[in-house]
Amino acid sequence: MPGWSGRLNDMMVNACFSIGDLVHHKLFDYRGVVYDIDPQFMQSDEWYRKMAQSRPPKDRPWYRILVHNGIHETYVAERNLECDHSGEQVSHPLINQVFSGFVDGRYVRLERRN
Repeated sequence: MPGWSGRLNDMMVNACFSIGDLVHHKLFDYRGVVYDIDPQFMQSDEWYRKMAQSRPPKDRPWYRILVHNGIHETYVAERNLECDHSGEQVSHPLINQVFSGFVDGRYVRLERRN
């Protein structure tokens, strides 16, 4: 799993979601939690042609999501996500490696240690 890098701290980007937010994928009907954000599409053109068949914009934020009841992550364009208002925790084996807890309906990111 790529580590969350905090790339948004270095750039002014107007992202709709933050790390720790619960989200729902509009097209594929799954929920998850945001664990990293790219200010724009950061995968290869080949990946985009193969995986992003709805052709979402590359110049808007893309999110790395830990998928509820899965062992995988997804890379999703902002326009395909909406808030998940269920308030229910996400079950994923990597949750405790990325987040320290769940407070008021969102996850709290682990503090980075040097």
